[in-house]
This record gives sequence, C-alpha cells and structure tokens, in this order.
Amino acid sequence: MDPVLIGEILAGLMFVGVIGVLMLGFPVAFSLAGTALIFGLVGWWLGVYDPSNYGSLAGRYIGLMTNEVLVAVPLFVFMGVMLERSGIAEQLLLTMGKLFGNLRGGLAISVVVVGALLAASTGVVGATVVTMGLISLPAMLRAGYDPKLATGVICASGTLGQIIPPSTVLIFMGDMLSGINAQVQMEQGNFAPEPVSVGALFAGAILPGILLVALYMGWVIVKAIIDPKSAPATPVPPEERKDLAREVLVALLPPLLLIIAVLGSILAGVATPTEAASVGSVGALILAALRWKLSFSILRQVVISTATITSMVFIILFGAAVFSIVFRMMGGDNLVHEFLSNMPGGAIGATIIVMAIMFLLGFILDTFEIIFIVIPITAPVLLALGVDPIWLGVMVGVNLQTSFLTPPFGFALFYLRGVAPSRISTGMIYRGVIPFVILQIIALALLFTFPQLITWLPDVLY
Repeated sequence: MDPVLIGEILAGLMFVGVIGVLMLGFPVAFSLAGTALIFGLVGWWLGVYDPSNYGSLAGRYIGLMTNEVLVAVPLFVFMGVMLERSGIAEQLLLTMGKLFGNLRGGLAISVVVVGALLAASTGVVGATVVTMGLISLPAMLRAGYDPKLATGVICASGTLGQIIPPSTVLIFMGDMLSGINAQVQMEQGNFAPEPVSVGALFAGAILPGILLVALYMGWVIVKAIIDPKSAPATPVPPEERKDLAREVLVALLPPLLLIIAVLGSILAGVATPTEAASVGSVGALILAALRWKLSFSILRQVVISTATITSMVFIILFGAAVFSIVFRMMGGDNLVHEFLSNMPGGAIGATIIVMAIMFLLGFILDTFEIIFIVIPITAPVLLALGVDPIWLGVMVGVNLQTSFLTPPFGFALFYLRGVAPSRISTGMIYRGVIPFVILQIIALALLFTFPQLITWLPDVLY
C-alpha cells in the first residue's frame, strides 16, 4: 500500500482516537501526548513516521516558555483571581440588583451587566459563575424567577469572559494565528506579511461581546414580557434607594478604571498585552488593599490558584505540541487540506465545516483542548483559502464559548451545579442554557453574515 495513504489513514485514526481517549476521562495533556506517541510507534513500524521528529519538541517547548506574549496569561489570571477575592463581584451584583430591581427581569439583566463587567476586568469563568450562583441565584429564586431562566442567565453571563477581552483564549489564539499566518503568507510569496496581534484580536472581539450581551438582555426582556411570572420585578424599598447613586458609583468605578487602564492601553497601542496585564495585576492588588482584602493568606491563595490554572493550560499546550508533530509528519496536514479545499463553496464552505466540527467537539471537550488540537490543523488551510485571521480567531472564540454551556461536559454547568441549592436539578440547568446556546448560534450567524462586526474596529485602530 502507498506509504502516503497509510500515513494519512493513521493521522485520521489518531484524531478520532484522541477524542475517544478524552471521552474515557483520561487527563487531557497525557491523552494528547500518549495517543500521539502510540500512533508514532505504529507509524515508525509501518515505515511512515521518523521518530527523530521528536527532536524538535525541545525547541518548541523553550519557545513557548520564553514567549513574551504568553506571559500575559498568568498575569491576567492573577488579576482575575485577585479581583474575585477582593469582593468586587459581590458588590457589583448587590448594587446592580438594586438598580434594576424595579423592572420585570431586572435581576436577570443585572446578572448580564455584571457578567460583562467581570468578563472585561477578570475573565475567570469559573469564579464568575460560582460568585453569581452564590449571590444572585438565591435572590432570583426568592423573587419567584423561573429556575431555568435564572440558571441559564447565570451560566451564559459567566462565560462572557471567554470572548470579551482580556480573554486568555484570545491570547493563545493570537499567538497561534500569528505564526500560522506568517507561514501561509510566505508560502504564497508574501515575505512581509501583516502581523496578527493579540491587540487586534481584542479589538475584533469587542463588538461581538457587546452583541452577545445585547442578545442575552433581549431574551430576558422578551421572556419577562411573554411570561411575566418567570421574571417578576423585585421593588427596592425607598429607604434603600436613597444612597443608590453613590453605591452604583462606588461599585462601578474600580472595575471601569481597571478596564480602561488595561484594555485602553492595549487598544491605544500604548502597551503590549503583557505590559497591560502587569498593570492590571498591580491594579488588582491596589483595589484589594483599598477594600482591606489584601493579606498574606489571600495573596498565597491567589498565587496558588494562578499557578494551578496556568500550569493546567500550558501542560495541555505541551501535550498538543506532541500531537501536532506526529499528525503533520504522517501527512495529516495534506489530508485536512484536501478535505477542506474540496468543500463546496470554497472558503465559506470550509469555514462552515470547521465551525460545525468545533461546535460539536464543544459537547465533549474543553475550549483549550479544542483550539490546541483543531487550530494548528485547520487554520493553515483556511488562511490559505483567503479567510481573514482576525475574523477567524474571533469566530472561533465565540463558537467555543458554547463549550462551557453545552451538556454533558459544559464546565459552567458543573460550576453552577456545585453551588446551586438541592431543589435545582441538573436537568433544570441543562434546559436553562438551551435558549442561550441558540442565541450564541444566532450571534455566530450574524458575525458570519456581517464580518465587519469583527474587522471594523481592528481596521480603524491598526
């Protein structure tokens, strides 16, 4: 049999095999690397893979560890965890609940607003969902909210940190797409390609993030109109509204200043993402100190949490590097290129297929697992077909936000299940997120139809 065909068959089987191993519950990083090593041995035995290719792993790992852009990841994680421990989220939720309480659906709208603000200032999905689940869910249930609407809006709003900058997903996406785009452009004869920066991806994600917030709010308003009992008003006593303006200012000002300092400096070109993340981390420490929430004990917890989250993401990236090398060297790249290039509709058809595959993988895999596996395989083909890298990166980010919401392995569902009262069943949570998953599909369709929603702001700023 043709060695090229054997290699492509093994590459295809390896992709299916790693998904199967992950579904069995094995650790992600070791599943990626272990499956690749097994198939590499089989390929070596069949004469279609050279194990000396593993020699490039050391250089790739050193490159990842010394990559200045990726240094922003632990810094943004530190900023988010510190802000979560400083009590800013609780103050925002309580104050916004009073502000919108007199409206039908007001508590749910306040959750969306706070979710967006926390996404732009922390970006830590788990902490946001847990905090809102502990504070807002009991309040909404006491007010008579439909449990499905209450749980759905908390889960969906908590995942906004995946797409609204500073998103760690977009940082990794920017770094990966920058290298892939440069390689594709040089292969096409352009030896001075336009760089793909994390700042441009952040700019491209702002309007889609606002679009999702608007869609979530719109659904809450529609639900409150067609089914008033599902989202009743919670009037605030006049005596509690006397100092509401001051409370809103005190609650909103710190995160807004931090957002302006971090995102504003990146978008204005004053600072790189890594430099802005450093400023954000110091700002989070200052805010915690001003709220008398900064102690050695809290700092120790934040540092441990930051190290745990960062290590988890990077070890997956290291495992994905082994998978990528074996897949490419056995001809998987050619297999994917032929498959996508022959799709009806050219670049549009190929993009739709890739997005559909990612959406389906979101039911069983985590966001980082999907981007580390799928992006290195499919992005070179899509960029070669003429797809804009900024548009592709943001589209993938919006698409994979649903991976936090889709059962059975949606992490936002698990986070909320862990803090929800016993009378809230898992089935209620699953049914509650369905309308919001549909809203995200609608958002994807709008972004696909009107790509300027993504590309306009980066074109203006950069």
